[in-house]
Amino acid sequence: MSSRDDILASIRANLPRVDRPLPHVPAFDDEPPASLLSAFKDSLQRMGGMFLDPPDSRNILAPARAKIAGAKVVCSTVQEIAGNRDIAGVGAPRDLADVDFAIVRASFAVAETGSLLLSETDLHVNAVAYLAQHLIVLLDPADIVVNLHHAYRRPEFRDRHYASFHTGPSATADIEGVLIHGAQGVRSLSVLLVARTAGNPKPPTPEVKS
Repeated sequence: MSSRDDILASIRANLPRVDRPLPHVPAFDDEPPASLLSAFKDSLQRMGGMFLDPPDSRNILAPARAKIAGAKVVCSTVQEIAGNRDIAGVGAPRDLADVDFAIVRASFAVAETGSLLLSETDLHVNAVAYLAQHLIVLLDPADIVVNLHHAYRRPEFRDRHYASFHTGPSATADIEGVLIHGAQGVRSLSVLLVARTAGNPKPPTPEVKS
């Protein structure tokens, strides 16, 4: 038996045998904002994200289509907008290094922080949310929760293998105090409200490639 095993065995043998209930953690939602959507929009913009306002026309996807109009490589994981890089054909994360725009759907959003939860179910290949130059996220307004206390009670943290909060674009100001976007991830993050439809429910968890 190694020293490590000796130490761990000693810890297990001397653990306190006290049956104590875990403390109750409140949800801190006694005073929720009047509008979760407005609160999310404000928080998103404070963190450098962009909210794509719905157009006057009935084409709710027009703002996203306008952003990708001049892009060479668009990778989409959603049914609403097709790209020219098929995510199903990506064999390795490095194959996404030349993606200009990635279009994904968020599992849910957090009004308090302006964050979006993206899992392997949403991304299909996790690296697409980091290697793409720009990220467009579709969000159902019904998928906005009030704060992080509600967020961590969501089933995504139990049912999925990977889950990451994205709050605005990648940013760093470590070098000479100069703010740089895109140093370690996407240069811009835009959110477009598109409700889920009966034919577009939350998809099953796919095989993880990264």
